[in-house]
Amino acid sequence: VGAVEGINKDEEIANVPHGAVADIAAVSALCNDARIVGNDPEVIATEEEVVADQVKEMKKKRKNAAIGVSVKAYERAGEPTEAALCILAEKLGGTSAYSASGDVTTLPSVLASAYVDSWRRNFQRSATLEFSRDRKSMSVLCRPFSLQQTSHLSEIESVTRGGEKDRGNRLYVKGAPNLLIQRCTHVKFRDGTVRELTGELRREIEAKTTELATRPLRCLALAVKETDGLDQSLKYYAPVEGSISGDTVAGNNANGVSAGGAHPLLSDPKNYANIESGLTWVGMVGIKDPARPEVAQSINVCTKAGIRVMMITGDARDTAVAIARDVNILPPKGTPGGDNVKAFEGREFFVKPESEQLELLKSGNIVFCRAEPSDKQKLVKMLQGLHEIPAMTGDGVNDAPALQQAAIGIAMGITGTEVSKEAADMILSDDNFATIVDAVEEGRCIYANMQAFICFLISCNIGEICAILIATIAGFPEPLTAMHLLWVNLVTDGPPATALGFNPPDPDVMSQRPRPSDEPIMTRWLLTRYCLTGLYVGIATVGVFVGHYMGIGVTLSELSSWGKCGELWTPALDTMCSCDDLFQGAGRMLPQTLSLTTLVCMEMFKALSAVSVNSSLITVGPQKNPWLLLGVAVPFLLHIIVLYSGALGVPALGDSFGMVPLSLDNWITVLRWSAPIIIVDEVLKAIGQWVNKNKEEEMKQSRVPSP
Repeated sequence: VGAVEGINKDEEIANVPHGAVADIAAVSALCNDARIVGNDPEVIATEEEVVADQVKEMKKKRKNAAIGVSVKAYERAGEPTEAALCILAEKLGGTSAYSASGDVTTLPSVLASAYVDSWRRNFQRSATLEFSRDRKSMSVLCRPFSLQQTSHLSEIESVTRGGEKDRGNRLYVKGAPNLLIQRCTHVKFRDGTVRELTGELRREIEAKTTELATRPLRCLALAVKETDGLDQSLKYYAPVEGSISGDTVAGNNANGVSAGGAHPLLSDPKNYANIESGLTWVGMVGIKDPARPEVAQSINVCTKAGIRVMMITGDARDTAVAIARDVNILPPKGTPGGDNVKAFEGREFFVKPESEQLELLKSGNIVFCRAEPSDKQKLVKMLQGLHEIPAMTGDGVNDAPALQQAAIGIAMGITGTEVSKEAADMILSDDNFATIVDAVEEGRCIYANMQAFICFLISCNIGEICAILIATIAGFPEPLTAMHLLWVNLVTDGPPATALGFNPPDPDVMSQRPRPSDEPIMTRWLLTRYCLTGLYVGIATVGVFVGHYMGIGVTLSELSSWGKCGELWTPALDTMCSCDDLFQGAGRMLPQTLSLTTLVCMEMFKALSAVSVNSSLITVGPQKNPWLLLGVAVPFLLHIIVLYSGALGVPALGDSFGMVPLSLDNWITVLRWSAPIIIVDEVLKAIGQWVNKNKEEEMKQSRVPSP
C-alpha cells in the first residue's frame, strides 16, 4: 500500500488521535464517495469444493484469462481526485479490523480500503453539503456511532473514534485552498495543539500553496469544525433512518441510511458557506495529475498545424499555468512570451470589454482557470463570431450545451456522461487528446485524397476532351474512337482513381495552415494546374497521332484535308499507299493505337504522380501506396493483353477494340510523348508549393495583432 514520508504509518494516528495527521486521514476518508477496489487473484479450487455461483465466477475468470483479459489488482470506483484521497488515507494508516486482529493477509480486496472502511464504519454520515462552484468546497457532517451501535466491535477497533462516542457531529471539509483559508480561524498542528490562524501563518500557507501549484500539483485544503463550533441544531442532528429528503442533498450516505429530517439550514445550499465558516485548518494535499506523455508532443503538432489550444479547467491559476507549460500550451518561463501568458481566473476574462475579449481570442493559446460550464458556451460563440472553427471537448452533463454549440463536439468515451455523448459529434474511445490530433491528420489526409481523386479524373477527362477538340478544329482524323474512350474511362481511369483514396498523409500535412471553411475542394490554382496538365495530355495524344502520319510523308495540310485525299492531293509515291490504306482499316488503326497507348501511359504516370497533391515524387514516392501500384499495374496489364491478343491466340479481341500490336520503336515513340507529363506535373507542384507558401505568409501577417 505504501506510506507517507516522515510519518510512521499506524503509529502517528494511534499515538496522537487528535492530531492534524489523524484529521487529514479522517477528512480524506469521510469527505469522500470514492473507494479503492481490490481484485484478488484466482483461488485454485475444484468445482466440487465450491458452490454453484462460485463455480460460474471461476469459469468466467478462466475464460477472461484465456482470451487475454487482464484484471488490475487495484481499481478506483469514483472520481480520480477522491480516489487519490482514499489512497492517502490508506498510506497514513490508523487502525483497521484486519490489522488490529494481527491478520497478515495481503489480498488486494482486504488491503485496498482497509483503513477507509474503518473510518466509515466508525463514523456515520449525517449530512452532505455538496460542492458548489461559488464556495468551491464540499463537506460532510459526521458523528461517531453510539456506544450501543458499536458494542459488537472490538475495543481496539474503537481507537479510531478517539474517545468520541459521547460527542456530537463534526464537520469535515475539503476545498480550494485560496477560498477555504478565508473561512478558517484556527490551525491545528501535528501534535494536536490548536492556534489562531494569524496573518503570518496565513501567508506561509498561501506561499506553500503557490509552491505546490507550480510543481504542478492540484491542491486541496482540508479543514474541520468541532462540535462546539456548529450551530446548536446541528450538533446532534441525525438523519431519520429510512426517510427520503432532498434537504441534505446527499441521497444515501456511506452507511446506507438516507439523509433525512427537514433541517432548515441544510435545505438551502445558500447556508452552506455559513456552516463552513469558523473552520480549523488541518492540512493541505497536493495531487499529481500528470498529462499523458504524448500530450506535449501533440500540442507541438497542433501549433505547427495552425491549431490553437485553449485550456479550460477548474484548477487554480498557478496549477493551470504550470500544467499548460508542461504540455506546451504556454511557453516556458524565460522564453519569448513566457512571462506574460494569457491565463485568466474566474470571471477575470468576462469582465473585460467585449472588444478586448475578442482581441485576446484572435491569436495564441489561452488558459481559463476556475471556469464555469457556461463559460465554455460563451467562448464557443465568441470564436464562431470571429469565423473560427471551434472544437470543444467535455465529459459532464454541464458540458452538453457547449458540445452542441461547437462546430465539432468531442465527448469522452470512458469518463463521459451519456448526456455529453448524445450532444457530441465525436466520441473519444480512449479519452486521449493525442487521438484528436491523429483524427485531424487523418481528416486532412482524407481531404487531400479526395482532391487527388477528383483532380485526377478531371485532368484525364480534360485531356480526352482536348484531344478530340484539337483534332476536330485542325480537321485531323479522329485519334480516338468511341470504343477507345469507353475503354479509357472504364478500365484505365477507375482503378488508379480508386487507389488514390489510400494515399498516405503528406510529410508536411500537419505543417500546413488550416484551409478556410469556404474554400472549394477544387481551388482556382488546382483548376488551372489540371487544365494545363489536361492540355498537355490532349496535345500529346494528338501529337503522336500526327507524328505517325508525318513520319510516312503526310504533311499537316494534307492531314487536315484527309477527307479529300485523292481529290486535292494524293499520297507521295514513296509511301506506296493509297488513301484508303492511310485512313481506313489497318492504316488508321496503328496511329490510333499509338494515341490510345500514349493516353493510357500518361494517365498511369499521372496517377503515380498524384500519390501526393503537392509533394514531389522524390519526397513521396508511389511505393508509399501499394494499392496505387496495383491500381496502375492491373489496367496497364489489361491494355497489354488487348494489344497483343493476337499473340495470345485471341486476335478478335484486339480487332474489336481497333488496336494493333506495337513494335519497340512504337513504344519508344509512346514514351517520348507520355513521360514528359511527369515533368509537367512536378513543375506545377513546385509552383503550387510556392503559391501555398505565399498564402501562409499572408495569413500569418493577417493574424498578427496591430500595435
